[in-house]
Amino acid sequence: MALPLFPGVKVGYDLAESAPCAKGVRPYLLAATILASAMAFIDGTIVTIALPAIQHDLQTSFATLQWVVNAYSLTLGTLLVAGGSAGDRYGRRRVFLAGIILFTFASISCALAPTTIILIIARLIQGTGAALMIPQSLAIIAASFPRDIRGAAIGHWASASAITTALGPALGGLIIDHMGWRAAFWINVPFAAVTIILTLSYVPESKDASAVGSLDWKGGLLAVLGFGCLASGLTSASESARSASSVLILTVAGLASLGLLISWERRAPNPLLPLSLFRRRAFAAVNLITLLLYGSFYAVLFLLPFDLMEERGYSASQVGFALLPAGVVIAVFANFGARWGDASGPRWPLISGSVLVTIAALGLASHRSGLVLGILLPLLSMAAGMAIAVAPLTTAALNAAPDSQSGTASGVNNAASRLAGLFSVAIVGSIASIAFFSYLQANGMQVSGEMPIRFGELPKLPSPLLSLIEHAFVHAYATGMAAAATFGALAAIIALYTIKPKPISSNRKARPLSEN
Repeated sequence: MALPLFPGVKVGYDLAESAPCAKGVRPYLLAATILASAMAFIDGTIVTIALPAIQHDLQTSFATLQWVVNAYSLTLGTLLVAGGSAGDRYGRRRVFLAGIILFTFASISCALAPTTIILIIARLIQGTGAALMIPQSLAIIAASFPRDIRGAAIGHWASASAITTALGPALGGLIIDHMGWRAAFWINVPFAAVTIILTLSYVPESKDASAVGSLDWKGGLLAVLGFGCLASGLTSASESARSASSVLILTVAGLASLGLLISWERRAPNPLLPLSLFRRRAFAAVNLITLLLYGSFYAVLFLLPFDLMEERGYSASQVGFALLPAGVVIAVFANFGARWGDASGPRWPLISGSVLVTIAALGLASHRSGLVLGILLPLLSMAAGMAIAVAPLTTAALNAAPDSQSGTASGVNNAASRLAGLFSVAIVGSIASIAFFSYLQANGMQVSGEMPIRFGELPKLPSPLLSLIEHAFVHAYATGMAAAATFGALAAIIALYTIKPKPISSNRKARPLSEN
């Protein structure tokens, strides 16, 4: 289930080189932006549910499977700000179309991938396309609708995105059950075709007249390299087949690349990451909360399908319908979180939301057998927590930055939410994998770090061995969920000690939905 409440919204564009589009064109333009966003939302939903099927079909290890998720998060998170800047400089319609085409090409490559390596490479390209495509959705609306109805247009976009996300898990599960995991990527093709036709026919070109200078692609590449190596080192730490030296090399290479990124950003003419923002204690704290809260959320979504499908025996469609109520809660209660944050400031919504997410992860870690206590109540708690916290989180990030840098601040906070998924999947996935093999070894089973966790092969094993592996899985799952709960608890503690309790005085309103 992909979350529609992505922090970071930029709607204060200079419209000197654009004008509101004709009234009859607006519904089609809005449809194009909604469909483009829906592709990203649905893709995230279905791919998460499809992971066990991908593992069975491509016979890959758990550590390698993490990169099916991480590859997309890596390029999307690190290039998102650059994608938004590219639209401002070179034309939002042009970059929007380029992102859709690249995303579609990568989706087809994912659907045809014969090996996990090719699938991961295609996911890297898909994330790059999404980083070009997604930031333009609200930018095109802001540039094409008159100010007096722009808020209503954004509201329609937000509502449609919420509905798409709520229905995505159920529809995705049905598709995977009846057509296989490759259909999770083929489904993007018809969406893309309609979006391209609508964009070519109805979306006018617009750009920001004040955006000058070249893009900071060097910063973007250093970010991809640094975060990619660091995440790879964290993921590889769970594989005993990888020597300690190789894990150390990857980690050092990642840290060195991030060091070069910081050095470059200090002197870059148009920095991708304005370091001056992080000198503000409140801004740094809000983005740390973003990393931890979204990290907990994405870790839960990564681990949960394995429990539901492999341990509890659910089909993909049953997993989708189990996630459906959580999506509805997020869609319905997002405005409540926004209003609460506007009225009282972000402190208590952030604390309350983080606590609810923590309780949800702990509830899932308990691995209760009943559907209601074991699955539905924790998922509803998680959904309520995210719905309450995300809009105030957006407001806190915007208010922690100068007005002149609000767009940049929102982009950085947006990227932080995506990178949270990258590192939480790497860290929590490795913790779960280590717990799995450690449990087996502690109970007398000799295993190799290269041994993939392929539950489809378990029925072929002798009964005592099968029982041992199933207990090891439950132990690993509970350990991973406990780690996810730790992220949520840390987010609550940081919010308690760093976010001021008094209401924030600001002219900027919290929005329940913002650009991905």
